[in-house]
Amino acid sequence: MFTTRPTLQGTFGMVSSTHWLASQSAMAVLEDGGNAYDAAVAAGFVLHVVEPHLNGPAGEVPIILAPAGGDVRVLCGQGPAPAGASVGHYRSLGLELVPGTGPLAAAVPGAFDAWMLLLRDHGTKSLPQVLRYAIGYAQDGHAPVERIGATVDTVRALFENEPEWASSAEVYLPGGRSPRPGELFRNPALAATWQRLLAEAAHDDRETEIENAREIWRSGFIAEALLRQSARPTLDSSGDRHTGTLTAADLAGYSASYEAPTTYDWNGWTLCKAGGWSQGPAFLQQLALLPDDPDELPEPGTAAYVHRLVEGCKLAMADREAWYGDAAEVPLDALLSAAYSAERRSLIGERASRELRPGSPQGRAPRLAAAARTVLDGAYAMGTPVAGAGEPTVARGGETRGDTCHLDVVDRWGNMVAATPSGGWLQSNPVVPELGFPLGTRLQMAWLEPGLPNSLTPGRRPRTTLTPSLALRDGEPVLAFGTPGGDQQDQWQLHFFLAVALRDRVRGGLDLQGAIDAPNWHTDAFPGSFFPRGMRPGSLTVESRLGADVIAELRERGHDVTVGEPWSEGRLCAVARDPRTGVLSAAANARGMQGYAVGR
Repeated sequence: MFTTRPTLQGTFGMVSSTHWLASQSAMAVLEDGGNAYDAAVAAGFVLHVVEPHLNGPAGEVPIILAPAGGDVRVLCGQGPAPAGASVGHYRSLGLELVPGTGPLAAAVPGAFDAWMLLLRDHGTKSLPQVLRYAIGYAQDGHAPVERIGATVDTVRALFENEPEWASSAEVYLPGGRSPRPGELFRNPALAATWQRLLAEAAHDDRETEIENAREIWRSGFIAEALLRQSARPTLDSSGDRHTGTLTAADLAGYSASYEAPTTYDWNGWTLCKAGGWSQGPAFLQQLALLPDDPDELPEPGTAAYVHRLVEGCKLAMADREAWYGDAAEVPLDALLSAAYSAERRSLIGERASRELRPGSPQGRAPRLAAAARTVLDGAYAMGTPVAGAGEPTVARGGETRGDTCHLDVVDRWGNMVAATPSGGWLQSNPVVPELGFPLGTRLQMAWLEPGLPNSLTPGRRPRTTLTPSLALRDGEPVLAFGTPGGDQQDQWQLHFFLAVALRDRVRGGLDLQGAIDAPNWHTDAFPGSFFPRGMRPGSLTVESRLGADVIAELRERGHDVTVGEPWSEGRLCAVARDPRTGVLSAAANARGMQGYAVGR
């Protein structure tokens, strides 16, 4: 089939990420003798610089890693709600939803500490060796992608007219001009932050130096600046000014953590995801809802195939709404059981459902937030569907869409890692003047109603949409992949994985690029995870490449189809390793014209 690029193959190392500079920086680390984890950390910090509208150091990152010869682990870089972030506090401010912007939406930052733990426990390089690429691009400049300037222009009025956002204008509107392609864009404040961090953390012992950096983030000059920013009254998407709830104790007490992945076996594959504090198990539930025999699936690319996956997605996402979160036990064993999946599978008919239908695992009654039930009544119905929409944040003075990054690395020793950095967007909170980056806004994903799995709860993680994937074949890690896209991540990833698993191989390996390039789609037929938490019952957004006949049949089946641009759905990245031969592979999405794979 036609592909935009070849699936890369080699034996030394492979990288795929959502920005070419991050991919090449990671490859430079591999060439310098580093392993996949050194490379991932370097790429992660470069992404903070070159995709600031998509992620930042005070955001979050879940990471799935498969050390050569070791067990697959999840490294959780999703910070919890601060101790003062209670439902009662937010309700006392007259809020029914957590704002989509501003310090009131900030969780305890998690990304930095997760990268530090990955480097300390699994890397080999020193902190200066992995940070030098990000420092170079921040200090000396990089040619920005068009979307950075477009994002800044969307919130220009906010940056220029609201005094607490002036620090953002200083970084992103120097001389009144937004970043432009072909012109070097610099963030000297960010470069200075990392240079000061390295100077204060410096030590001859690699691990001690990393621990010093973690402590500086928690209680040193970085923590002090983050706390000052959280305490500044800031205009947010509620239309009012609020201060945040972050305290010194919140920062000092946080550490990223390791946990076992949630897994599901399908057709000889074992899929690994983060737990029920993320939406990751929704990917596994969609697999469990497929026929036991993959040959019973309709032909890929047909209307029947798309319909089957869309209807399964609706059921999995309905369960996400009722059962996933960090504030209560998530019954994952029951949700993924054969009996429950068979019962749920029987609900999929020939017509598109317009209902939100969570199930009752173990006979327990599902419970939806009142706001989600209001969504069903149409009060929060969203407007025109946006093809390829990711994670929306809305700020007064203009609307813009924040999204996410992704990176995958596999090295010549067989180490493999998938990470999905996000949050801390330039449009989410004002830039911290002393640091050059903003706080995040992940608390907007929690409900302001007690007693739910995803209720806003001090010390508990808001349910995140960030969901990297890792797949094993016969117990061996063979595939790492992921995508930006908020609620769409585990839709696009499922479509990609099935295309890999069900399609013929290319040049003796997995057809990664063909699976990425295949026409894609998504549905918004469930409450969205981001402010203002809307949904579109019966919606289906497709790339026009799906074909007029397929689109017509989907409409006949009752889907409310929106036809997007030919290349508008998904931004997947992937790397693979064949344990039998040692051949490594990689591919990256051409949509958006900035994701690239490199390797040799």
